[in-house]
This record gives sequence, structure tokens and C-alpha cells, in this order.
Amino acid sequence: MEVIEIISHYIDKTQNLINVEFKIMGDDDDMVREDIIEYSFFEEFGYDERKDFGIFESVLEDDEWEDDDFDYVDNDETLISFLNEYYVVYPKKIPKAELK
Repeated sequence: MEVIEIISHYIDKTQNLINVEFKIMGDDDDMVREDIIEYSFFEEFGYDERKDFGIFESVLEDDEWEDDDFDYVDNDETLISFLNEYYVVYPKKIPKAELK
């Protein structure tokens, strides 16, 4: 099992959730997997690179268009790495493929 493509994702830090649609190796083109994972796992696995700098950014920049409740991981490779590690640790949580 290896995640090879992120189709879509969003992070809701208020509700502590990551919603992600992805494909793993061997999935057909018309298949997709969707999972909702607690954001705290992303932090525990060491992938939240912005966590330590959030305080400084909020003081230095005040962007009225920025929404802190929803976020996206800047690099899909980071999310793919996290998902691959997460499903190695929790193999029973791998979602089943569905037609899209």
C-alpha cells in the first residue's frame, strides 16, 4: 500500500480534521479513497512545520483575507508522506476504494 496521488484535501483546525481524497498504487483511474483523519495525528507524526511559527506570523502579518480555520498543506509530497506513515501504523484504517 502506497499513496501515490492526492486528489483534494483541506484541513479544519477548529474541528481538528483533515479531509483527504487520494489514490494508492493499484487503484483504477475511476477509483478514489476518502478519509477524515484527526489533525493531531499530523502534528504527532512531526509534519506540522508551521506550528512553532504561527505566533510570530500572526504578529508580523495581519491579512484580512486569510482564514485560519481552513488550511491546505503547501506540498502534496508532505501529505503523501504523512498518509503513507499513518497507514503503516494504522493499516486497518485504510479506506476502501470507491467509484468517482
